[in-house]
Amino acid sequence: MALLRVIDRDGTEHEVEGSVGLKVMETLRDLDYGVAAICGGMCSCATCHVYVDPDWLERLPEPMSDERELLTELSHYQDNSRLSCQIEFTAELDGLRVTIAPDE
Repeated sequence: MALLRVIDRDGTEHEVEGSVGLKVMETLRDLDYGVAAICGGMCSCATCHVYVDPDWLERLPEPMSDERELLTELSHYQDNSRLSCQIEFTAELDGLRVTIAPDE
């Protein structure tokens, strides 16, 4: 089992089973406290915005230009912002820690 550590908008940390081979967004949208993911992972709405724990940032691929553009337009943008629909959950990401960003 690969774990995904999720901090919800209330600041509570949860450990959930991550689905290897799926996008992180797909796990988060199924949680009661997760993300809306309105566009279904098409990188067009930013409703799956998360903050990646700084210890994990270097293990992720760099965001593509369309993701970067969406993120930088958000009022809650931070240097560790990512769209969870653009992060494939792999066995190497076991223990990945993300915080769900505030709603825009």
